[in-house]
Amino acid sequence: MRYVAPAREVVDPVVFTHAPLKQWGEFADWLQGARWPSIDELNARWSLHAPERFVAQTRELLEDGLHYEERIATRGLIATREANWHDLFNAMIWLRYPQLKRALNRQQMAEIAQVGRRERSRPQCAQTHFDEAGVIVTVKDPGLLELWDRHDWYALFWRRRSAWVEGLVAVELFGHALLEHALTPGKLLVGKALVVMAGQEADSSEALACCARAIAEARWLRDPLELRPLPLSGIPGWHPGNAEEAFHRHAACYQPLREGRHYPAPLRLA
Repeated sequence: MRYVAPAREVVDPVVFTHAPLKQWGEFADWLQGARWPSIDELNARWSLHAPERFVAQTRELLEDGLHYEERIATRGLIATREANWHDLFNAMIWLRYPQLKRALNRQQMAEIAQVGRRERSRPQCAQTHFDEAGVIVTVKDPGLLELWDRHDWYALFWRRRSAWVEGLVAVELFGHALLEHALTPGKLLVGKALVVMAGQEADSSEALACCARAIAEARWLRDPLELRPLPLSGIPGWHPGNAEEAFHRHAACYQPLREGRHYPAPLRLA
């Protein structure tokens, strides 16, 4: 069933006190204010030399005949529905992670050139899945990745709970549909993850830059099966129930590993 976000006036304020929405405080006025931000207000947040701009998605705009991605690549225009949660979150992702968005746009354009506007290739499916539900996960302990490989969610999120608090594994949320789903209190969230193995001193900006390069150079997101499911609701602070051990034994978001399913090796930071 297609998710329908709650109306702005009935969103429960509690959702802004938990991850992931808690982590987007720089946009609190857009998220929690009484009115929707205007297109001009969205554009006012761009850095001075950014080549893109948000533009209202109107019938006149769409009559240019361009694919959504082509309009961004050739005109720098990001079609945005006004008073719409999904597109507001997309704008926030553009403003926080422009290098990743541009890398995706570059590869979408390469695929459109190959298969046309009406077809969708395996790489395009992977890119769209990541755009909607993607997370970048930096792992600093190989043992955590081994647990993840086996879908040993109880061990990953309960026995090794301290690893999430201590920063041995860190998540950057990229998918704007995940933010939209988080508007529903207690909703179980599962991300589609790209993984970077890193040393103890690495920070999130290095992992993000590493991912952006790999996507732009067509080394990643060539197939949806590259993406690892990550039950985000198991991370401390992401769901009110996960402070109890029972959650990690029975949560519906903890799915077993499918027979024959294997994940690609992560990227590695030097």
